Amino acid sequence: MSAYRKYILAMGIVWTVSLVLFALVYYVVIAPQLKVKNQAFRESTEKKQLFELALSAAQEDNKKKLAGELEELKTRLSDYVSEYEESANLTFSISRIAADKQVSDFTVKTSEQGNVQDALAAKSLQENRVETTFTSDFLQFASFLNTLERHHPVIFVDRFRVSHGDQGSMSNKADMTLSYFVRKKQDS
Repeated sequence: MSAYRKYILAMGIVWTVSLVLFALVYYVVIAPQLKVKNQAFRESTEKKQLFELALSAAQEDNKKKLAGELEELKTRLSDYVSEYEESANLTFSISRIAADKQVSDFTVKTSEQGNVQDALAAKSLQENRVETTFTSDFLQFASFLNTLERHHPVIFVDRFRVSHGDQGSMSNKADMTLSYFVRKKQDS
């Protein structure tokens, strides 16, 4: 029995050493190669997708489609952004809307731009703000507000505050902060 026991012990040692060596070879040699292979496959797939995208973009019908989409986006942007040269006219436009809606005691003044431009860090856009105060009844106020929000380019109503007017009067005093986007003046 002693020979049988030595044989089993020797086989156990050989199997254990073999398993340890196989595990060591797998983690030192094979696993890193599998990782490199998988990374190369991912990079190859990404490059293939970029190549197919470039081929697709080079086709004339796709160029026309992309040019059409770009023009549509520029048109949509013009609904929200005023040109720099036209920005002064927006204050007059707001005053004209107020006159059309027959609000009284209307005043408008531009806000300081320093704080606003820090908040909006865009390369080619800036946000201009306008402070308005006026007196109106509810229907005039609602009509004025609705017209401002439908204006092109869009004028955003950032905040408004309505307070009671004189005793017995149906008029209320309103303070509004309006903002609109303007393309920054391009340096020549």
